Amino acid sequence: MRRREEGEGEGESRSESENYIKEIETTAETLDEAVIFHVIKEIVGFVLYMHQQIPSLLQDLNQEFDELQTGRKDLELVLTQTEVKASSRRKHIGRMREVKQGIKRLEKLMSSVSVLQTAIQLMLHEIHSIQGVMLVLGSSPVRPQHVYEMLFSHGRVVSDHGKENTKSKVAEALSRKAIRALISSGAGSVSYAGPTKLFIMVKAPATLNLPLHFLPKRDFRYSKKIVPFKLRIKCKTRYHDMGTSHHCPPPSIALPGATSNDLIWFQCRHAIKGLTIKTPLTEE
Repeated sequence: MRRREEGEGEGESRSESENYIKEIETTAETLDEAVIFHVIKEIVGFVLYMHQQIPSLLQDLNQEFDELQTGRKDLELVLTQTEVKASSRRKHIGRMREVKQGIKRLEKLMSSVSVLQTAIQLMLHEIHSIQGVMLVLGSSPVRPQHVYEMLFSHGRVVSDHGKENTKSKVAEALSRKAIRALISSGAGSVSYAGPTKLFIMVKAPATLNLPLHFLPKRDFRYSKKIVPFKLRIKCKTRYHDMGTSHHCPPPSIALPGATSNDLIWFQCRHAIKGLTIKTPLTEE
């Protein structure tokens, strides 16, 4: 965990945190909703796994949960058959008990992940443009253990309805770059401290109106002792010999009539609570 010394002023804290910004660039000239959504989803999964809040990668947990649900339906069908032998029935009942326990263990986690992803998709549909996303791991957003910020210097997000879940080459490549940058910065290197919560904060225009999913936090600040991991994600920019030509808008949010004062933090109502994970005992 990276912490600042006690007594630092807010201005000093901001200046120090700037030193930890890592910049990554996509080959695309613009970032659409599908790319932004995929990057956020992958970073959420990375943070949960690297900080041992989930026992395996998020996509593996999704597959495991789907297989458990399919297994339950199959067992229910078998147990309705009257010709099943008593010994086989007992075996199926025991397996059904295990399957139900597995579903119960993962159900709340997978539901919260699904609801959070839906909220992010709705947010991207609503505003088409975001400046930053913050992942806060801890008991509350103002008392975090770790903070991850993604800053988008793309100028705008191109609306691309209906393709939010498309895993394009751009989205995959950008997600890999982002995760490698976080790992190289030491993300997830702190030992397991037990289950906690992951909160999502989004910097967006104050006009965002999704009360079922996001709450405005205009003056949001977290503990100055925490130095965040920061990623600046940029779209492709080309330079020419005779002057500079930007094939994507300059690194600021292109919102009609909007100024920096119009951008505030919104907290997603849907936090993800980590699972209790059994860690192996270390030898003395």
